[in-house]
Amino acid sequence: MKNLATDLYKSNESISSRQKRWLLVIIDILLLHLSIVIALCLGYRYFQLGLEKFADVYWPYIFFFICLKISLFHFLGIYRPILRFTGIEFISNISRVTIYACIIQVVISFSLNYWPLPKSVLIIDILSTLFLAIAVRLAISSFLASGNLAGRNPNPNRPHERLLIYGAGISGSQLVDALKQEPGYQIVAFIDDSEVLQNRTIRNYRIYPSEQISKIISKEKIDTMILAMPSISKSRRREIIEQLEKLPIAIKTIPSYNEILTNKVSINEIRRVDVADLLGREEVLPEPALLSRNVINKSVLVTGAGGSIGSELCRQIANLEPACLILYELNEFALYSIDMELSKTYPQVTRHAYLGNVNDAQHLTQVLRSHQVQTVYHAAAYKHVPLVEANPSQGIFNNVQGTMISAKSAMAAQVANFVLISTDKAVRPTNVMGASKRIAELVIQALADRPNCPTCFGIVRFGNVLDSSGSVVPHFRKQIAEGKPITVTHPEVTRYFMSIPEAVRLVMQAGAMATGGDVFVLEMGEPVRIFDLAEQMIRLSGLTPGKDIEINITGLRPGEKLFEELLINGDNIRPTKHPKIFSAFEQKFIWEQLQPMLTELFELAKCHDTPRLIQQLQILVPEYKPDPKLLMITNRMMATPLPAGNLTGESDNQQALSSSV
Repeated sequence: MKNLATDLYKSNESISSRQKRWLLVIIDILLLHLSIVIALCLGYRYFQLGLEKFADVYWPYIFFFICLKISLFHFLGIYRPILRFTGIEFISNISRVTIYACIIQVVISFSLNYWPLPKSVLIIDILSTLFLAIAVRLAISSFLASGNLAGRNPNPNRPHERLLIYGAGISGSQLVDALKQEPGYQIVAFIDDSEVLQNRTIRNYRIYPSEQISKIISKEKIDTMILAMPSISKSRRREIIEQLEKLPIAIKTIPSYNEILTNKVSINEIRRVDVADLLGREEVLPEPALLSRNVINKSVLVTGAGGSIGSELCRQIANLEPACLILYELNEFALYSIDMELSKTYPQVTRHAYLGNVNDAQHLTQVLRSHQVQTVYHAAAYKHVPLVEANPSQGIFNNVQGTMISAKSAMAAQVANFVLISTDKAVRPTNVMGASKRIAELVIQALADRPNCPTCFGIVRFGNVLDSSGSVVPHFRKQIAEGKPITVTHPEVTRYFMSIPEAVRLVMQAGAMATGGDVFVLEMGEPVRIFDLAEQMIRLSGLTPGKDIEINITGLRPGEKLFEELLINGDNIRPTKHPKIFSAFEQKFIWEQLQPMLTELFELAKCHDTPRLIQQLQILVPEYKPDPKLLMITNRMMATPLPAGNLTGESDNQQALSSSV
């Protein structure tokens, strides 16, 4: 049977669409002859009348009705569907056509004075036509589908991947239909937690309770479990995955309903269950008014528009139909990539892409003024802790001076709203990157408190985001794919995680609640131990930690903390309108105090005087505790005197803004 199906499929592929339609017409003509014979046999005792009367009396009428039905089949589209993909919906189409034919036959029979065929024969003929047409098409479709799977196996020497589908609902049923057209899969059974569905069948596949998973996997030699439950809560999904990840099979999933409904993917796009499915939290639906307040019908600029957070900001802003979206990015390829993506996804949105440095005050101010920007999201920053630790001066220039110049430029251009995207590493920092982001927060707070400030400033602080360029998740994923050991810096390192889309939505909502210098922190859920994360990612890949993939402990990197925090003082926090967003009160300077300290900091960075730079960071951020290794290096450098330099005055970029702020 399998070889026959394969041969039929190959012969089907070798003939043209026109030939296929003519072949189907010929089959229908034979079926219609058979149908009228059946009707005559059942309704008119045909065998008692003899062939002579049949040929002389009935044949002209039968020929007329066969031509009528074939014509209706043609004009009403019965020959258009591809038989390989014929499904249950074909029954309604062909039923409609045969009913039309029945009506026409009955009308003709009543309108003529002499009509030799009884009405009972007409009715039986219609029913038998309907049955034969549906049965033959479904049979052909089944043969072609089985031939498709048998003939298109990408590796004939390798057995099909044997599947269990977890979820016997609508999505599971649709997945079966989709997988029938895909090579290399063999569905074995369904799993479902509902007692109402258990021990019943879908598409002839039995539904088993979840308690029997281990038994079925062992007995049926299952290769893969597919989760077909796109609508369940993330907490329930996490529970199921944690139960399944200990089993010796790969775990895959179908897209969520949100991805399907927004046309991002189709239901048959199966992917491996990723650690993001475990780390994902129950998201609170965004407040539409907060989400769009600073965006809809406004001119919006995003610095660092090509980065992980910046690019997602651009996508979500574009979706809210701003009057104009300005992309500001230093990296040419990153800017090109997000600009091309937006041009395809949101062609109706007016946008402008600028290659620019946030330290270029004149250029940034000109862009803000020329587009009359009303909202700025400042996402441009150096965020890789080891790199900034090794290059502290550049971290200061980009994260501190870049933030100050961007904020002053916004004030000079009369921008209404400015949101700084900060990090949990700014809280009691142990590295230069975290200290620089805390000083950036101090800059924003000090400028917000200046009299007659034309810009409403806000700061949003959150932890790690999944799949960002600095996240461990893509790094671990790459190591597993290459079969290499996963490297973890310390077995007790823990981090907070949040998806990039959720983080961006919360940033936009928090920014809309700012009244001037507010520090908002996002509720990040429970922290995750990175070692446990590595083990889960290995198991979700169908491998065994310590056996298939090793986990190597490499030691903490310079400036790396074991635990991250979101608040300097846990008592200085209050709730906001949004259940996932809180407002914090942090120590701050007035601008007249902060400015001279910043001036000295920038001059030390310009001279690359790392020892004194670290000392100045500690003055600005008293809670900053530098890494001991970095202190040893700076102490050695302190023993070598540097040429006297000018530690006063402002940089050219600062002078350019002094008259406008």
